[in-house]
Amino acid sequence: MNISNATSIAFHDYHPKPADFFVEVIDGLLHRPRSIPPKFFYNERGSQLFEQITGLPEYYLTRTEQGILEENAEEIARIVGRNCLLIEPGSGNCEKVRLLLDALQPQTYVPMDISRDHLRKAAVNLSADYPWLDVHASCIDFTQPLDLSFCPPDSQRVAFFPGSSIGNFEPDSATRFLAQVANVVGPGGGMLIGVDLKKDRCILDAAYNDATGITAQFNLNLLKRINSELNADFDLNRFTHHAFYNEPKGRIEMHLISQLRQAVHIEQHTIEFVKGESIHTENSYKYTIEEFQALAIRAGFIPVYLWTDADALFSVQYFEIPAC
Repeated sequence: MNISNATSIAFHDYHPKPADFFVEVIDGLLHRPRSIPPKFFYNERGSQLFEQITGLPEYYLTRTEQGILEENAEEIARIVGRNCLLIEPGSGNCEKVRLLLDALQPQTYVPMDISRDHLRKAAVNLSADYPWLDVHASCIDFTQPLDLSFCPPDSQRVAFFPGSSIGNFEPDSATRFLAQVANVVGPGGGMLIGVDLKKDRCILDAAYNDATGITAQFNLNLLKRINSELNADFDLNRFTHHAFYNEPKGRIEMHLISQLRQAVHIEQHTIEFVKGESIHTENSYKYTIEEFQALAIRAGFIPVYLWTDADALFSVQYFEIPAC
């Protein structure tokens, strides 16, 4: 454990193995249907584009969740309880949690992210604004088993998982992840999670096909990253962004569609595309409240409370693990 100059920050490095970009891209492109994991969207340019997406008029998710948290902050604090140990898997820049820190006044905050330098910078910035808060920044792959033995054993643990990130998991994987969170927070612990809701497909389709084309740039940037980092020769003008709501599966799908028959080279590999062939880049599952609660119950949680916006576009839900 390394302690920063600020006495309220501890940095725990679990040395997570970085994803093998080359291996996973090649594996995804050589199999049909072709796919690339969405975690590779987020190089520096991809992260910048996603920040732009969150402010688009069509992209209701971020502002709606923020509005729910702002409007219900005091009630959330009353139900969740103050002075907890707040854990945030995939904390990123630690911006979304600030409203919750103000409301909950937790004893300890544990941001968790796989990006070491980004995490360290975010933790230092946060601590400067919250000098009363103990921050235990943990560099870890939060999809793997979690070791939080450094945390005070007698604190109530609450996980915060905003942004409907749970929607990027396949439902079975989501259940396994939530079961892992349940194990981390333990009996009497809780989870506050943002969950996007099923709604009119026109709203969903528009959110992932904005009029200014920022989401298309975000999707195509994945190919640009592969060209830059893996010495590939994707012609971005020969692929188009395609996103749609797959109603039977309850998910938004994002694809990159080959506009003609073509060959792409990555090192010694040649990938042949036919016209209209897709590279599947992301799923974003949407749930009814009952569907998501059933999923969380299978993971060991019990529903406690939920908040939605007036139009029922999005939900923030709170679950607990029964005390022994």
